[in-house]
Amino acid sequence: MNIFSLFGIKDLIDILLVATLLYYVYRTMKDTGTLSVFIGVLAFVIAWVVMYKIFEMRLIGTIMDKFIDIGLFILVILFQDQIKRFLTELGSTHKGLRFVSNLFKHRDASEASKRWIMPVVYACMSMAKSKTGALIVVQRQMPLDDYERTGDVIDANINTRLIENIFFKNSPLHDGALIIAGDKVKSAGCILPVSHDTSLPRYLGLRHRSALGIAQATDAVAVVVSEETGNISYAYKGELHLKLSSTELEHALSNL
Repeated sequence: MNIFSLFGIKDLIDILLVATLLYYVYRTMKDTGTLSVFIGVLAFVIAWVVMYKIFEMRLIGTIMDKFIDIGLFILVILFQDQIKRFLTELGSTHKGLRFVSNLFKHRDASEASKRWIMPVVYACMSMAKSKTGALIVVQRQMPLDDYERTGDVIDANINTRLIENIFFKNSPLHDGALIIAGDKVKSAGCILPVSHDTSLPRYLGLRHRSALGIAQATDAVAVVVSEETGNISYAYKGELHLKLSSTELEHALSNL
């Protein structure tokens, strides 16, 4: 019997869907710094398939089968933030025709970005000189509505003086994060998820961990000004980029 006669279009679609799902999980785990866990789980599943399904080792297969059943609940608990990110990104991408319309608004978005990038850069330069701590989050495709609601709604045009006043040391909003969406300052004093990545240098404080936390949970860009050193950093896709010059910050924001 020809082996290709047993392989139909549904099987091809099945393989492509599984491959796409595995790639997306891999990319999400890589962005959030949990890639080693993903590799460990994948190795365990492969070992279970080989022992139980191929070589029919009943005893070890049954034991591993029980671990598979329990492990699903454990994985949901351990990776609830990543699962939430997946569902949020999936929903935001297919909300109406937003994703398609964004493709045709590239030029307008580029012009809009010019209106907010330089005020943010100038504000960060000024706050870096005075060692004023700041945390600015820029929304991309994924909505940040849940995080905006944890702070005070501002909904104002972006300008350098407004950003500096928000993070002035005696301001009631200076300890939280400022969220920018489109060309508006949406909210300030917002609470962000904190990253528990153990590879972070110990001298980095809560602002840097919060910036990395929001970059792991969403596709947003988070800019940090250190209160201790005045250094400017940014977090994106689960990675933290430290000690940027104003030119490097402008270049990074323009690209992202």
